[in-house]
Amino acid sequence: MAIHRRKMLAGVGGSATIGLAGCLSSDEDAGDDDPEISGETLTLTTTTSTYDTGLLDELNAPFEDRYGVTVDTVFQGTGAALETGRSGDSDVVMVHARSLEDEFMEDGYGVNRRDLMFNDFVVVGTSDDPAGIGGGDDVEEAFVAIAEEGATFVSRGDESGTHTKELELWEAAGVDEFGEWYREAGQGMGEVITQVDQTGDYTLADRGTVLSMQSEIDLEIHVEGPIEGGTELLANPYGIVAVNPGVHDDVEYDLAMAYIGYLTGPEGQEIIEEYTVEDEQLFFPEAISEEPNFQQYVPEDWEPDD
Repeated sequence: MAIHRRKMLAGVGGSATIGLAGCLSSDEDAGDDDPEISGETLTLTTTTSTYDTGLLDELNAPFEDRYGVTVDTVFQGTGAALETGRSGDSDVVMVHARSLEDEFMEDGYGVNRRDLMFNDFVVVGTSDDPAGIGGGDDVEEAFVAIAEEGATFVSRGDESGTHTKELELWEAAGVDEFGEWYREAGQGMGEVITQVDQTGDYTLADRGTVLSMQSEIDLEIHVEGPIEGGTELLANPYGIVAVNPGVHDDVEYDLAMAYIGYLTGPEGQEIIEEYTVEDEQLFFPEAISEEPNFQQYVPEDWEPDD
């Protein structure tokens, strides 16, 4: 499969200055001979969707080259990625389940969260569509129809961001009884999509992974997310969080903040914007905005103590 990027926009490229979010002084040159960063390894835990789509390879290479460092990327479901951060075995976490991210920060394990990018979820399935949900715009009705038909639904079943969203949708649809038609795979997004293509009827998937695999599978999008005019219930925002050095003093905090600054700065956001598979844009950057959004730094329902 041809994975490529369109031409970088004029004025932003390899020579763009990367914001280091305060980890280097203004008179230091952020080059390979910087003694504070060069030769270090940053451990990133992130979702399987960023791996399945190939986006992280495209993002990490310029950062590694610029600072002479290595990004050791561990691909897990969102729940497992955050748990790795809780244990201090990663330096920075990139995930897509805001409720779990908020819990991570409220418990003191994460700091300096930033909005990063978004895509959306879609309900995909075989072309015969046994539950008759194709073309519908109500994902709750679609889930009810799948359950009533007893059509095979393959769940991630791994406490990932996708699994978290799926459970929210079943609850919203009022479905609380599951039979043999409901299968928990306990695997990543790519593996689940492959299972549905071979032996299932439906699954909930992120659009980016579906698009990255479209030449390998024979599945259709039956219920669209907001990117193609569907329900906002299927929105899929990604965030990035540094592991708190006040809890784990051995984490590479300065390097984590350099990485966050790079991904949320002009160069990283440009790479996200321009990354395509088969001429399809997979992710949409949202770190840079004219309007400040202070909730990206703290849990959505956070209030200061009296």
